[in-house]
Amino acid sequence: MLGLLGNALVNMLDLSTILGMVAGLAVGLSFGAMPGLNATIGITLLLPVTFGMSPAAAMLMLIGVYCGATFAGSISAILIKTPGTAAASATVLEGYPMTLKGKASTALSIALRGSVVGGLFSGVCLLFFAPQLANLALKFGAPDYFMLTVFGLTIIASVSGKSILKGVTMAALGLLVTTIGIDPQQGVYRLTFGSDILVRGVDLVPALIGLFAISELFSQAEKKILCLSQPPQVKMDKAHGWKDMLKFKWLMLKSSIIGVIVGACPGTGAAIAAFLSYGEAKRGSKHPEEFGNGSEEGLCASETANNAVTGATLIPMLTLGIPGDSVTAVLMGALTIQGLTPGTELFVKHADMTYVVLVGFIIIQVLMLYMGRLAIRGFSQITKIPYYILLPMVMAFCMVGSYSCSNNMTDILIAILFGLIGYIMPKFGFPTTPMLIGIVLGSLAEKNLVRTMAVYAGDVSVFFTRPISLLFLALSVVSVAFALLQKHRDKKKA
Repeated sequence: MLGLLGNALVNMLDLSTILGMVAGLAVGLSFGAMPGLNATIGITLLLPVTFGMSPAAAMLMLIGVYCGATFAGSISAILIKTPGTAAASATVLEGYPMTLKGKASTALSIALRGSVVGGLFSGVCLLFFAPQLANLALKFGAPDYFMLTVFGLTIIASVSGKSILKGVTMAALGLLVTTIGIDPQQGVYRLTFGSDILVRGVDLVPALIGLFAISELFSQAEKKILCLSQPPQVKMDKAHGWKDMLKFKWLMLKSSIIGVIVGACPGTGAAIAAFLSYGEAKRGSKHPEEFGNGSEEGLCASETANNAVTGATLIPMLTLGIPGDSVTAVLMGALTIQGLTPGTELFVKHADMTYVVLVGFIIIQVLMLYMGRLAIRGFSQITKIPYYILLPMVMAFCMVGSYSCSNNMTDILIAILFGLIGYIMPKFGFPTTPMLIGIVLGSLAEKNLVRTMAVYAGDVSVFFTRPISLLFLALSVVSVAFALLQKHRDKKKA
């Protein structure tokens, strides 16, 4: 293996490989920071460019798009409360409140450094532990996936604000939203009410844009903030560096492990990993009251986890030939175009090329640290635009971003509808974060619950007999109990 690593480092000096990584990161950072545009779109657009490239350079360019877009979604989430990608859906919970406190530069630097740490951790796991993690992922069955989503849903208890009942109500509404459309098992229409608009169901990105970005625009308009000439200025200082990140070292390690485990399991995703890490960060925090009001811990946890997913999603694709999401499905197609077959053959017949890609993934994370700084400086200029110009621009980005998800006007209507929900419901004490968690986890929960009931003939005891399911069930009970105890303590203090 040492010989393969040495050859990979030598091959990394090839100019086309270096240029491919830089170009991929540039495209990924640009696409990720624009609401509605994501890594899948960027990789798909660059796919024809790879036809004349070497396999290693082509794969590293596309992986650069993937990593860059995953981080860059946090830039717009932090600055203008508009998550660029679904992976940044948890980032907006703490990033934007930090901006309102005048700590945008701190938030962006935490997001960038946390992303790099998560990416490096997943890259090392991809390089040294890919077969072992792939075997672990294979042990996950439908009951285990379902209990994983149940564990994720327990976060609702800690992000529901003053009333857990209202939080659970919003989460149930989010779960209900995921059932709209065509039943994936039986192929029948559900909750469409005879409307062709609802047949496709509700995509996550338009709902996310509506709940956070459009609702914020409505709130700002209500406050008559348009009469202000300038928004608060964002100063990109260097106050928050690596020394400041040392206080999050154990948090980043825990979040990275969560991201790698979730990412290695096909069909999960960065948004799920981010929320799981966010919930764990709050449970282990000495200052849980800061969460939701600009917590550095919450921001660091979510950004570290969603970028730790990037390397982990490549593990089942490269070792087993199983794409975990839409991005890895396109990457798998890119390998096929190059005449390569994902699986054990890559590590036997094409070991030299494979290890160039694995080592290159780690180098991409280092490059992202420097290119990410440039992207932050560039996109931060948007906050210097007067509000009466900025808000219409953000609204236009939201509309274009919603439409670009599937090139359908329906998504614009969905975004506006969820914008109204995000604007009205908090006025009555109903938080929108639990609804988002319900939308993120709903489809995965339903799919695996139905699959479990079909395979095990409706026997619910399977959730108590499988070790992985039992582990997540125990964690869920502990999570809810901890959240209830914390709220009880807060009431006694009050």
